[in-house]
Amino acid sequence: MTLSMPGTGARTAAPGTAVPFTPSAPLTRATPNSSGRVAFPDGFRWGTATAAYQVEGAGAEDGRQDSIWDVFCRVPGAVHQGDDGMVACDHYHRYREDVALMKSLHLDTYRFSTSWARVMPDGRTVNPRGVDFYSRLVDELLAADVMPWLTLYHWDLPQALEELGGWPARDTASRFADYAAVMADALGDRVPVWTTLNEPWCSAFLGYTSGAHAPGKKSPELGLAAAHHLMLGHGLAMEALRDRVPEASLGITLNFTVSDPVDPTNPADVDAARRDDGMFNRIFLDPILRGAYPQDLLVDVAHLGLAEHIRPGDLEIISAPIDVLGVNYYNGGAVSATPEPQDGTPLGTAGPDGARERDAGEPVWETRSPNPVPEGIYPHSRDLPTTDMGWEVQPEGLTRLLLRIQEDYSGPRGTALFVTENGAAYPDVVEQDGTVDDQDRLAFVDAHLRALKDAIDAGADVRGYFAWSLMDNFEWALGYSKRFGLTRVDYETQERTVKSSGRWYADVARDNAVPARG
Repeated sequence: MTLSMPGTGARTAAPGTAVPFTPSAPLTRATPNSSGRVAFPDGFRWGTATAAYQVEGAGAEDGRQDSIWDVFCRVPGAVHQGDDGMVACDHYHRYREDVALMKSLHLDTYRFSTSWARVMPDGRTVNPRGVDFYSRLVDELLAADVMPWLTLYHWDLPQALEELGGWPARDTASRFADYAAVMADALGDRVPVWTTLNEPWCSAFLGYTSGAHAPGKKSPELGLAAAHHLMLGHGLAMEALRDRVPEASLGITLNFTVSDPVDPTNPADVDAARRDDGMFNRIFLDPILRGAYPQDLLVDVAHLGLAEHIRPGDLEIISAPIDVLGVNYYNGGAVSATPEPQDGTPLGTAGPDGARERDAGEPVWETRSPNPVPEGIYPHSRDLPTTDMGWEVQPEGLTRLLLRIQEDYSGPRGTALFVTENGAAYPDVVEQDGTVDDQDRLAFVDAHLRALKDAIDAGADVRGYFAWSLMDNFEWALGYSKRFGLTRVDYETQERTVKSSGRWYADVARDNAVPARG
């Protein structure tokens, strides 16, 4: 199944040359895609995404052993109400029902992750029953004419490897390549698209610097070591995959922000945005797509030991050519060198999936900023609407982000872009007849698809959109308190109910077009 599409022009820079941060202005003007029917290019792919630990359940079945998330969920106060993924959406047992759901929604692609803790519970030894589950899932998807898009790692490191040092330890990168080889040997004949990592920013900095995610470490030094070894693991896994599935499309998925200075005429605010962009976006983009760390970032973190982990040849491995770059976008942010008068919280203290409300009497799990160097970076609200996560709704940021990546990174490398996650949590209301009329989520997706088409029209080579998520699921440290799904899950009965947004998205996928706004 081909993913080819004509590319677009872009400025080029010498390989290995880091791209400097340049602030851009929000796009506030109306566009031709703002209200009418918006058709997408032929061959554009429509899908949804999930992650193994968030949906599968079967946490102690068929040889699966603890991941870092199983252990983290047992830490008092770390996860909302002590929730865990032991049952989740029971996708392990209900995958046939869920694939039929995808087909009914006219989806042509399903982006899912395989669980390292299920396939290789100790991080080294293959568990045939774990591999077999994914083989059956892939066969079910193909029978339903839904393309499997496999992500090897969505945060569920085997606890056995964490006890040997986890991602801050260099050996974990080699173990990850071994895992990639196992999955390629098992599924390479049927899976056409492979991505190595999902959101290494979260794995490194929420997991090892903030403490908001598993394994709950709180060290700037460990986070930076983990970031480098995650990218090294990506590069080594790419080698294993290229050797075994040479015809497949290979890549990685990164999460992004759009860092705007509150006052673009204030050099201190511009520098705060530069630093935020460096530690969120460029720390991964530049090594993977330019073959070098940003020089300004290396200066910013020089005292934290990152350079000690970078060995000769690492960046050549990390920057091996990729075919696809997954773009996960939820919102951007405005930052300043000075705090808002009413809130002096440094940026990242309440970072993605990091801050949450606590019930009375619930233990407190202290976290810190995920940014290893957060001093002097403060978020400012912009009076935009917010989701149930407290995240601002900023669709135009997606347009700017995609155009920036196309021009500075993916275009010169001939790498196709896919929006691999985009969606919103809202406090859904279940009507008496069991339906969920989630017009807020529908409007969110509608606006972001229009912004995506703006980017395509301006030259971004974007070839697909995968909504987050197919169904409500375990939302990491927030447990089951937030719902992102196009389909509602009743966690008591496991009944699936397609929401209004899901029915609308099914029509979009069927027609390859966003309908005119009513």
